Amino acid sequence: MNDRAVALLEQYDVEVLRTRKGRGAILCDTDQGYLILKEYTGNEDRIKIQDRLLRHINEQGRVQVETILPNKEGSLYVRDGDGVMYVLKTYREGRECNIYDKAECMEAVRLLARLHGCTVLPEETEGPLSTAMPEREYEKRNRELKKVRKYLQKRSQKTWFEINLLNTYNLFLEQALRVAEDWEHYRRSFAPKREEEGVRTYCHGDYQYHNILRSEEGWFLINFEKCLPDDPIRDLYLLMRKLLEKSNWSVPLGRELLETYEAERPIGAFSRIDLYYRLAYPEKFWKIVNFYYNSSKAWIPERNWEKLERLMRQEQEKQTFLDEVFRKVSASR
Repeated sequence: MNDRAVALLEQYDVEVLRTRKGRGAILCDTDQGYLILKEYTGNEDRIKIQDRLLRHINEQGRVQVETILPNKEGSLYVRDGDGVMYVLKTYREGRECNIYDKAECMEAVRLLARLHGCTVLPEETEGPLSTAMPEREYEKRNRELKKVRKYLQKRSQKTWFEINLLNTYNLFLEQALRVAEDWEHYRRSFAPKREEEGVRTYCHGDYQYHNILRSEEGWFLINFEKCLPDDPIRDLYLLMRKLLEKSNWSVPLGRELLETYEAERPIGAFSRIDLYYRLAYPEKFWKIVNFYYNSSKAWIPERNWEKLERLMRQEQEKQTFLDEVFRKVSASR
């Protein structure tokens, strides 16, 4: 962020009292309250849908979420001299959800369930976003995993990290392939019918503790830039995976997270199967592989090795968790 970005605020019908730099953004005290100016990397279709979703959620009044402010001409974004897009949104001063505080984690799950009760929109007639399909994500990631394995096998001089990564590859690649195959079987056998034609359920798309703020006015949800149509279980999966990795895949914690969510919004049979396979897919391994392959090979951060080592230590705990919490699904595989 720079002075040119600050100058963009003149395009809005707000009186700016003071500004300060935040994490990749400019925080603004204004006559309309606390606002935040951020760079926007999406397209025009996406920001229109994001705005429509946020307005719909705010109208329901069940959770507090950000709002996109239009400029003086009614546009949802502005551009600087280089063509970079920026958006101005409402914000709250507060702190991120504490993932080490169990009560706050449960509140984050309750908020998510309430949010999902407000994210059903009519089908978009202009510039629709494609509905996410887990099978396509699995397929794409599995292709990438196979590609990197071939690269590692052909690499003549391997580092200690690369040797250990290759030694773990068969275990996690087999998991990835099996999840993709089993999910496809379930999807074809039990594909749910839409409860109502012409509607779409949207997900936050990045529901993690960074985007859950606790302020004096209560909890406030931010950063809906990755919102997309999908089973709401996508958001619950992301939050649960983060929390469970921190707790070494605690079975009691996992059960309580699910019970807390379902106390607000019951999970259907198909969505429960969906959640099982999302958790079963070795996404953490794929992320380690992806980061390694797309980074410089001249120096591999020690952090990569620590992540791989932690993944291996938790593998049995994760499988125990899946068997205990999703016993019926895992038994039928």
